[in-house]
Amino acid sequence: MTVGAAVDVRFDVRIEPFLDYVTDLGLDHVELKREYLHGHPETPSPARVGELAETFGVTVTYHAPFRDWNLGSFNDASRAASVEQVVRTLDDAAAAGAGAVVVHGGSVPRRYPDYVRRKARENARRSLAECAAHAADVGVPLCLENQPRSDEKERHTTSPDDLAATLDAVDAGPDALRVTLDVGHAKVNGHDWRAFAERFGDRIEVVHLHDNDGTADQHLPFSGYEAVCDAVGAPYNVLEMKTVRDVETCVLGR
Repeated sequence: MTVGAAVDVRFDVRIEPFLDYVTDLGLDHVELKREYLHGHPETPSPARVGELAETFGVTVTYHAPFRDWNLGSFNDASRAASVEQVVRTLDDAAAAGAGAVVVHGGSVPRRYPDYVRRKARENARRSLAECAAHAADVGVPLCLENQPRSDEKERHTTSPDDLAATLDAVDAGPDALRVTLDVGHAKVNGHDWRAFAERFGDRIEVVHLHDNDGTADQHLPFSGYEAVCDAVGAPYNVLEMKTVRDVETCVLGR
């Protein structure tokens, strides 16, 4: 079991100083969000990520894009382009020696007609199946995340039942398509994270750790993360903060 932090697109930091920072805090994992890799002017290649991971003694996961894309788009060309982005992320993760790729399960505006929402759900299922097949080919598990609920958009993984239904609908084995348990998303949706842990057990590969006051997905520092890590026992545990300084607040309580 490793515990670390995600590097976010809002972090004005290069990977090497960030690895210095997290390892000085006693952490031993880093999650690379695709938005950070797209946005920062100095990001390492997958091969370099692998070298840095070995040098700093950390494990690595990747997070597939979650802005400006949608695996469940009812626009078939957009859906296919989104699949391609996940495939590229899986390829980079494999080249870097990463242990997993986190992915969101798609969405569709609630105001659209039923037939549009049905197509979007089917496109999400189809996309996840294609991505999971590629994950099996490259040997890096794809980990479907429980998402925060939205008033505007129908998301397909906001509750334990919905996440289970999505996993069941996708024709993929549990080794290729696994689960990311996001503790903060569970809380803001009114679910105890234990409900996900009990439902999905050892299928949980990654845990995202952050807090909120129950009114919004705030990604606040989470002082009680160690108890969650111990209880779930997932291989990779990731503090998902809005600022670099908040990672230290989680670890040191200040």
